[in-house]
Amino acid sequence: MRRSLRTRSKKRKTIRTPGGKLKLQFRKELPGPRRCRFCGSEIHGISKDRGVAHSERTVGRIYGGEVCHRCLEKSMVTAVASEWLKESSF
Repeated sequence: MRRSLRTRSKKRKTIRTPGGKLKLQFRKELPGPRRCRFCGSEIHGISKDRGVAHSERTVGRIYGGEVCHRCLEKSMVTAVASEWLKESSF
């Protein structure tokens, strides 16, 4: 058995082969939903499936697929506000 499979956290299933022997098969783990890097909420519009196209695994905007829309909006507002405060202080 490969070293990477010698753990109890891998899902195992015993199957019977056509020759009548019992063998262990290891199940592929299904990926969970993508989560926001800041708040941890689920990012909507992103596929959880394996083997899908890149366009289905990401969102076409800045930090797409990494940060949820709420956290992105907050960070943009704070960035604009800090720029505005810097300009008005001169």
